[in-house]
Amino acid sequence: MSKISEGLERAFASQGFAEPSVEDLRDAAGVSLRTLYKYTPSRAEMVLAALENRHQRYTTRVFDNLPKEPEKALDAFLSRIGEWMETETSHGCLFHAAVAADPGSLPLRQLLEHHKYEVAKRAAAATGRFGAETELLVIIEGLTQTWPLRGEAAVKAAKRLSHALRSPSS
Repeated sequence: MSKISEGLERAFASQGFAEPSVEDLRDAAGVSLRTLYKYTPSRAEMVLAALENRHQRYTTRVFDNLPKEPEKALDAFLSRIGEWMETETSHGCLFHAAVAADPGSLPLRQLLEHHKYEVAKRAAAATGRFGAETELLVIIEGLTQTWPLRGEAAVKAAKRLSHALRSPSS
């Protein structure tokens, strides 16, 4: 299943959600059509499997092994998000793209909400900014949406904004 999920994630990330045919998805997963449908019996299930794989890879890459000191952890995970955007998805968040491609899908919306909840929770835990999950998520979302336009300048701006969260006036 992990091989299938990884291949599906790569295919959807590079081609979007509407373009790849089932044969393209089968090829990306590196399995037979029968095996693909055994583990992911519909295109909707293929998208969910790809996004679940994406969630695990993203949270691991962004949040694992951060520095213990909150300010250093903050800078580190924001830099890692910039690196993720540069190497994995320079055009924006794959979760938002999936929901935009199928806005009526409750499972997709739930997966998007779960992903963003986990990101905000882990960001707050890493930085000691408990109670500021929404603010951190707004900054992270701004970074991922601004990256295609501003690149590294978006990372620097996100760091400035995030550091301002610790001030008593915020």
